[in-house]
Order: sequence, then C-alpha cells, then structure tokens
Amino acid sequence: MTGLLLVLLFAVLLIIGLPIAFVIAVTAYVGIAMLDTIPMTTVVQRMFSGLDSFILLAVPLFILAANIMNQGKISDMLIKFAVSLVGHIKGGLAQANIVVSMFFGGISGASTADTAGVGKILIPNMLRENYSKETSVAVTAASSTMGMIIPPSIPMVIYGSIANVSVGKMFMAGIIPGLAIGLAQMIFVNFIAKKHGYPSHQRMKVGEVLKEGMKSLPPLMTPIIILGGIVAGIVTPTEAAVIACIYAFILSFFFYRTIKIKDMMPILYDTLKLSSLTLFALSAASALGRLISYYNLPVVIGNFFTQYMPYKWLFIVAVILLFLLIGMILDTVPAIILFVPIVLPTALNLGVDPIHIGVVIMMCLAIGLVTPPYGLCLLLASQIAKLQIGKSFRAVLPYIGIILVVILLIAFVPAIFMWLPTMFDI
Repeated sequence: MTGLLLVLLFAVLLIIGLPIAFVIAVTAYVGIAMLDTIPMTTVVQRMFSGLDSFILLAVPLFILAANIMNQGKISDMLIKFAVSLVGHIKGGLAQANIVVSMFFGGISGASTADTAGVGKILIPNMLRENYSKETSVAVTAASSTMGMIIPPSIPMVIYGSIANVSVGKMFMAGIIPGLAIGLAQMIFVNFIAKKHGYPSHQRMKVGEVLKEGMKSLPPLMTPIIILGGIVAGIVTPTEAAVIACIYAFILSFFFYRTIKIKDMMPILYDTLKLSSLTLFALSAASALGRLISYYNLPVVIGNFFTQYMPYKWLFIVAVILLFLLIGMILDTVPAIILFVPIVLPTALNLGVDPIHIGVVIMMCLAIGLVTPPYGLCLLLASQIAKLQIGKSFRAVLPYIGIILVVILLIAFVPAIFMWLPTMFDI
C-alpha cells in the first residue's frame, strides 16, 4: 500500500507541473518519512553521497563549454561550413542542418543547446527558402538528438557514473551510432527534397570550402581534443571538460572575439542554473534509490525478467520499449538515474555488455526529446517556427522511424559499433 501511495504521489506531482527534480525529492522524503526503519537523516546523507563523484564534475563543465560556444556564435561558423559542404545537394539547407547538428553535437554535448542555437538561425532561413514549417521543425529537432549520442555527451557522463563504466568507452561507442543516424536522415531528406522540390545552393569552389573549413577548424577540434586526451590516457573525462572550457573561452574571447568579459556573468549564471537542476535531480534520485532498494524493487524486477524474459534478445526488446516510454515523460538525466540501476543488474546477469546497453538506452531516450508530452527539442523547434506541436509531431514521425531502425541495428548487431570502444584501453 505504501508503495502504491508513493507511485500515486509521484504521478500527481508530475501531472501538476512540479519540476521533476523536486518531484523525486518530495517522493523520497515522504517515502522515507513513512518508514520507521530508516532515519530521516538518510535523505540528506544520500543526497550528498550521490554527488560525491569526481566524474560528475564533468557535467557543469561541459555545460559551461557549450554555453561559451553558443554565446561566442560558434554555431554561425559551423552553419556556413556545413552549407559549403552539402548546400549543393537537393534540399541543401536541410542537409546542412543535419551536418551542423553532427558538428554541434560533438561540441556542446547537449541536444537542447543544438536545437536552440542552430534552430534560431536555420529555421527562419529554411522558411525563407520555401521549406514548409513542418519540414523545418522536423529536421531541426530530429537532427538535434545526435547531441546526446555523438561525444562528448552529458547523459553518457551520468550513465558512466551510475553504471560504473568507462565514460571514455561510452564516448567512443556513441560515434558510429550518431553518424549512422545523421547519414540516414540525410538520405531521407534527399528523398523528400526531390518530392517537394526543395532548393539547393550553388556548389562552392574547393577554395571557398577550404576557407570556411579553416574558419570552423578551431571549434571542430574540440571533440578531437576531448576524445584524444581521454583515449591517450592523458586526461580523465572531467579534466577533458576543464580543457574544453578553457579552449572554448580562448576561441571566443581571443581568437574570434565574439564574447567579452561582461558576457561571462550571464554565461556563468545560465550554467549554474542548468547544472544545479541536473545535479539536484541526481542527488534527489540517490535518496529515492535508497527507498527503492528498501522495497527490493531491483530484485523484484530482476526476478520478473528472469522468469518471463530469460533470453537476451527479449530483455533488450523490453529495455527498448521501457526507455522509449520513459523518455516521453521524463527528462534524460532523471530517467537514467532512476531506471538504469533497476535494469542494469539483469543486463549483467544475461551477459549484456553495459556499454552496449548504455548506448541503446541513450538512443531510446534521445527519441524522447522529439516525442510529446516531454519532447523538449520538438517544443523548442516548434516555438521558433510558431507551429502547433501536433503538426510538428506528425512531421517528425519518419525521423523517429529512422532512429528506431538504427537502434534495432545497434541492439541486435552490436559488432557494428562495439569494435571501436574495445580498441582502446580507457
């Protein structure tokens, strides 16, 4: 009965619009208060211990690096370079939208930053070139999902901390799936561009492409510096995040001169605001995790999987369906914090590689960014284009189908991408 009441409390608080971090904290507090066997001090202790991890310092640092890049108008340069590369293909601006999302995903580590930074520029330009609002929104939102798959990825840092796996290996494992999604979306855009007669830009000369490439080269070096340092064993992911912040500041302040010292206060404020929400959700989920373990929920779910889903392939299908559903109603970070500890023990018992299942989970949650009612990337893109969310969702459905196909390939043919992280001892 107590467990049922807590589930109802969680659902009601979520429905009335309380921020998810506070929903988790209140549920944990009330649940532990209802028990005589667990002292109330456990709530505070677990919240602090949940943040007692060096790797979690990478989260606010990657957010800071992304904010500096956004404020420094790095996205403008990446867009010009992307247009010079693929603008001549049918539906050139939509193709460039996808390509720049690949670039931006490797710099920001956050899908919403991609949607906001790139969408504000490309969606109005696409509309001026007679793209429909539906296509403009769908391409922008769907391609932004690569931000949490292509390294560096903030959700992958959280997963690595919770699952106790190498963040560097998670980063390496996300490269091929992210590129596969991008290439598949480009093929689909080429098809719809021919169908609807979307325009292409004039092919640029090699010299012009190289010129734009040289302008964009410094920011494009960001993921190479991060991954290179981690793979070479020179830095940890947290130290790589520090380097990313310093590098982003040097580029924006000294090299491009697109930010000033006075701009740093708003940047730091936004970083602290977003980081505090993310880390508070993480700490609150640690307290809720203590309550969940009291009710032996991981054991119960593990027994359920063992009894009704004794096969690896069946378990993977269940995980895909579970996280697709969770992604529709929860933010990525709380979803990882709450549900990964529940499914991971069963995955290990069935011999599923935690890196493999981690990438599958990331991709499923990425779809949640473009599916209502949560669908934050879809909401942002819809607001920019002033398009109803219902029409936006119908337009993004084919792109969701593309991501699902890639998920199934990665889930059941892991050799496609698992060879890359196994090459490096990180």
